[in-house]
Amino acid sequence: MISMMYAGLCTLLVIVLALRVVKLRREHGVGLGHGGNMQLLQATRAHANATENMPLALILLGSLELTGYPPAVIHAFGGVFLFSRLLHAWGVSRSEGRSLGRFWGMTLTWLPMIVMAVFAIVGSLSAQVPRFQ
Repeated sequence: MISMMYAGLCTLLVIVLALRVVKLRREHGVGLGHGGNMQLLQATRAHANATENMPLALILLGSLELTGYPPAVIHAFGGVFLFSRLLHAWGVSRSEGRSLGRFWGMTLTWLPMIVMAVFAIVGSLSAQVPRFQ
């Protein structure tokens, strides 16, 4: 399954982001939160934002794959989504304010999620409507 590959890659990304948080917490002696440390705040937000967006996107991706969307479509959604998460994590880690990484990371996160959600809704409704012949 194609979506399983993207789920695995996204999981590895979340673990890398979590390890960055752990490393910074140890370095700065912060057990919970960010302790006023901007670098730790950025790392926790990069991790949290990934965990906030990935579950829904991966559920949608897997659902579209299971309902028969072509592999190229699944790879396009999965590839753009994974790239967007890498771009966002990089942007949040590099700047505490606005950045192109954050902007494009979120834009490219939400865009495939919106399109996949519409595909899922339309596909579900069309499967439920009785066919008249």
